Amino acid sequence: MASAPEEPIHFVLIPLLSPSHLIPMIDMARLLARHGVAVSIVTTPLNAIKFAAAIERDNTTNSGRLNIQLLQLQFPALQSGLPRHCENMAQLPSRDLIANFFQATAMLQQPFEELLDTLQPPPSCIVSGKNLPWTVHTARKYGIPRIFFDAMGCFASTCAHKLEVSQVHANLSKFEPFLVPDLPHTIELTRAKLPENLSPPSQDLVEVRDKIRAVEAIADGIVVNSFQELETEYVQEYRKVKGDNVWCVGPVSACNKLDLDIAERGEKSSVDVKRCLEWLDLWEPGSVVYACLGSICGLATWQLVEVGLGLEASNRPFVWVIKEGRQDSQGMTMERWIEEEGFEERTKGRGLLIRGWAPQVLILSHPAAGGFLTHCGWNSTMEGVTSGVPILACPLFAEQFFNEKLVVEVLGIGVSVGVEAAVAWGMEEKSGLVIKREQVRNAVVKIMDKEGTEAEERRRRAKELGDMAKRAIEEGGSSHHNMDLLIQFVRHAQIKRCV
Repeated sequence: MASAPEEPIHFVLIPLLSPSHLIPMIDMARLLARHGVAVSIVTTPLNAIKFAAAIERDNTTNSGRLNIQLLQLQFPALQSGLPRHCENMAQLPSRDLIANFFQATAMLQQPFEELLDTLQPPPSCIVSGKNLPWTVHTARKYGIPRIFFDAMGCFASTCAHKLEVSQVHANLSKFEPFLVPDLPHTIELTRAKLPENLSPPSQDLVEVRDKIRAVEAIADGIVVNSFQELETEYVQEYRKVKGDNVWCVGPVSACNKLDLDIAERGEKSSVDVKRCLEWLDLWEPGSVVYACLGSICGLATWQLVEVGLGLEASNRPFVWVIKEGRQDSQGMTMERWIEEEGFEERTKGRGLLIRGWAPQVLILSHPAAGGFLTHCGWNSTMEGVTSGVPILACPLFAEQFFNEKLVVEVLGIGVSVGVEAAVAWGMEEKSGLVIKREQVRNAVVKIMDKEGTEAEERRRRAKELGDMAKRAIEEGGSSHHNMDLLIQFVRHAQIKRCV
């Protein structure tokens, strides 16, 4: 008697509506589909627009082999007190609305479950951002695994856990140094550099954080955008805390092979890509600094000015990405400052300004790129590592100071700009001057040094890690193997459920 055919595996991904989650989870979905499983990505209309073309290209260029679809839920912005069409955390006009945003995401539970009822084949698991705690209850309702996507790396997660457990920092003054206990490396920090949940300057988001933490331990597994060779000891440490079901499947950005996919990753570029590449072609290999402080950078104009003046004073060619339209409490915008100071004219020929969304991976992978000035968000950190480019670490908030320690002190591929205190997201104007032009200039000069052995070793190590990163997601690589193990875990859970 023939056995019943095996039920197809169907991954359902629902990312937190923030660039740091959406972008890598879309890439991860595409990698999963290339491993032969059905994948559905659930998001909202204005977020879906940003990724629809890449997914369509993925399906058509693979001769229809891939089974990946983008599904949409209406986002209850107005019902939650948010501006109309505000469907992404990067669009929030103020910190005061963060709680409203999470309220809106919680309201997606019912329509999400109604969508699950219609899916064929039925869902085998849910992969969600860990900041969507209600997905735990949905997964239990449907009797399927809930795997959360951790937008941090294993090093940062391990550091955070060690501090939560030990509380070695709890009674120290803001700038008093301490060692993170029980780590394979000596890591020194201060309370001023810790994420808000470890050293909170404000109580406004305590309820949001508590809901997330309450269900974090219930996850059936965790996927991380990293690779085994990058954080070897810390993958092991993280598994000691979370169990064996931790799968490093990155760098997920390396799934983008077509130039168009790379150029439009996350959003369509606000700069003419051809013009940008032609400008980079003018420079010698490894000579250009690329500076971008992330998609959720709320720094005031007077603070960002220091970055620009530091880049100018370094006398090195640079690409600088700035956000348009933001007006600080003094009524100043970056556009107005650039015009009044004649900054663009002064740096003409040596500096390229990109206003809005930049094709970051495309720029970093260009031979001319020689340094990446970044806020050390984990996505950007991984993109810098994958591109084999040394990093100028300029952390601002969240776990970014942990990531700075990783790239500068553990991996040896970066230089610190010297930021001494975190800038709470949405409270940037209350933080004072945390980045100074002299620090930016000195860090650029140091990392772009062409004669010193220290700088040469950084470049060598960065290139070596970049090569490892690219191999990790290819067949035979560590992340490719971990993706197979993840699928195998979900398949076993499905078989067990059907018996």
